[in-house]
Amino acid sequence: MSDGTELTGAQAAEQIEAGELSAPELFAAYRQRAAGDELNAFLWVADQAPAVPAGAPLGGVPLAVKDLFCAEGVPSQAGSRILEGYRPPYTATAVQRLAAAGAPMLGKTNMDEFAMGSSNESSGFGPALNPWDRSRVPGGSSGGSAAAVAAGLAPWAIGTDTGGSVRQPASLCGVVGLRPTYGAVSRYGMIAFASSLDQAGPLTRDVTDAALLLSHMAGADPCDSTCTGLPEEVVLPRAERLDGLTVGVPPQLTGEGIEPGVREVFEATLKRIEALGGSLEEIELPHSEQAIAAYYVIAPAEASANLARFDGVRYGRRAGDVQDLLSLYEETREQGFGDEVKRRIMIGTYALSSGYYDAYYGSAQRVRTKIAEDFRAAYEKVDLIVTPTSPTVAFPLGEKTGDPLAMYLLDFCTVPMPLAGIPAISIPGGLSEGLPVGIQLAGPAFSENMILDAAYALEQAIGFDGSAARV
Repeated sequence: MSDGTELTGAQAAEQIEAGELSAPELFAAYRQRAAGDELNAFLWVADQAPAVPAGAPLGGVPLAVKDLFCAEGVPSQAGSRILEGYRPPYTATAVQRLAAAGAPMLGKTNMDEFAMGSSNESSGFGPALNPWDRSRVPGGSSGGSAAAVAAGLAPWAIGTDTGGSVRQPASLCGVVGLRPTYGAVSRYGMIAFASSLDQAGPLTRDVTDAALLLSHMAGADPCDSTCTGLPEEVVLPRAERLDGLTVGVPPQLTGEGIEPGVREVFEATLKRIEALGGSLEEIELPHSEQAIAAYYVIAPAEASANLARFDGVRYGRRAGDVQDLLSLYEETREQGFGDEVKRRIMIGTYALSSGYYDAYYGSAQRVRTKIAEDFRAAYEKVDLIVTPTSPTVAFPLGEKTGDPLAMYLLDFCTVPMPLAGIPAISIPGGLSEGLPVGIQLAGPAFSENMILDAAYALEQAIGFDGSAARV
């Protein structure tokens, strides 16, 4: 008899509602899988299923949660040794809403420390492994969530996306990853990296599950003044074709630097778009080539301010055998922060320092404005924009850790969208040398329903089979 772990989240919820599947038994089956995790995808696993509200629409289907989200009484460490063992007194709004809808927390997933990374290798608890090939990275920073879903250790998960941290690991692990419009989902209870860029989003086996989770995550929150919710209800996608849609192809994000195997899958996707009735049009995003440079000034600058709170006084690790307050700060941060976090704090502090603020941070913000203007101009001509999600497939562990610039360039296709505050989704487009390739669809602000419909139609046409990664 099936234990239900082969089902998508939506399918499992339907069977639970119909009385064909037991929610406690499904949770127990996933808990056993998560507890036996050999991918280092989980950092903490729940002992037992929490109570699920009667009639909850998600039926008790368990949820994997990125370690960046606070959960009351549960280790919430942001993948960092400086917060090792920290158990917050409150729960993030997104986690709380999903639990209330019937998706109890299965466990906390591994991630790059404070979401700073594209491979999960900067985690203070060791890297998560890619279930397609355990010698390779799962992507980052939400690598643990992506690996857990791809491997069948969880039916669905949530992560956070600052510069691509939901979409890029979704691409490398062969799952669906959605970054909503900035402000659609509350950031309350997300341990901050870069506040003007951070946004929570789902990682799922298919587009329907992504829509279902988003429908319960989104909404205004009095605890987050930047959160407006979505102007219309999220509708589960059912589109079979792309008739009437014009899809833009920007040469700046689809040209140089894309691996041949990724390009082959991308070009096949363009043909599928046309076969489904969509029309293709080349568009210009002239400032997108400066997006990486702007992002790696703005995000570290905001991180240097946000991470100043980790000083050994209020919570988390505290260095011992110190002589004064300054030594306490220095030793705590030296022992608790990893190399990548220290690097970004130093870059950000320098960019914000007197005499350099306008030259670096001010210039980066002006580029950000230009990028947003480019997208607005493009959406006057096209409905959606399509690109590869990542310029490469999953690469071997350790290959890029000694070259931070090479690691940063992995976000080349995903960074422009957060800078513009617009939504984007990554869906599996096929395989290159046996490894998944992601396809990214981006739309104007608050166009989630259109993006989900188009992604669903494309997903059905592609017919990607991710079962090879499941344990």
